[in-house]
Amino acid sequence: MNKEKRYEIFRRLREDNPHPTTELNFSTPFELLVAVTLSAQATDVGVNKATDKLFPVANTPEAIYALGVEGLSEYIKTIGLFNSKARNVIAACKILIEEHNSQVPETREALEALPGVGRKTANVVLNTAFGQPTMAVDTHIFRVSNRTGIAPGKNVLEVEKKLLKHVPKEFLVDAHHWLILHGRYVCKARTPQCGSCRIEDLCDYKHKTSD
Repeated sequence: MNKEKRYEIFRRLREDNPHPTTELNFSTPFELLVAVTLSAQATDVGVNKATDKLFPVANTPEAIYALGVEGLSEYIKTIGLFNSKARNVIAACKILIEEHNSQVPETREALEALPGVGRKTANVVLNTAFGQPTMAVDTHIFRVSNRTGIAPGKNVLEVEKKLLKHVPKEFLVDAHHWLILHGRYVCKARTPQCGSCRIEDLCDYKHKTSD
């Protein structure tokens, strides 16, 4: 795919949604960090149902740490893997309190040192909380990048690097939100809705549908 096509793809996505953001509910970097940690192998809708009850009660490292693993588990037990996630969040809160003055760090290295925080979670926090041009490649972005030809790659890191290299700079900060939303609602895994897709004429996918 050439750079003109890529530019037009992101121009159209921006035109349709000028200010995209995550569908996770949050109001502070810490709330976002917790929500993204909980979202692994879970839906944003499911995470929001849990955090909508949790955050009014506890939304700081100190407050959540005070709940303890059992207390936190009660709020998030509807989410998959809630026991291990509760342990990770409590452990992360302890580190934030002791080493970061209860503030969410703004570097990848410090974020990835927190329990339960991998590269994808760190990328989401760096981008959404701090406006850094990162690419949090999930299953949606991996599928869309390969299917459309925007940034094909054999694994998530390869796709991430290609996106950072090829997405025009003016779109970099918002690009991962557009790609996630496009994959979630249009370029779906089993049946992509090509007939109602804004970028169908620019896409390299060979098995287009006529939904």
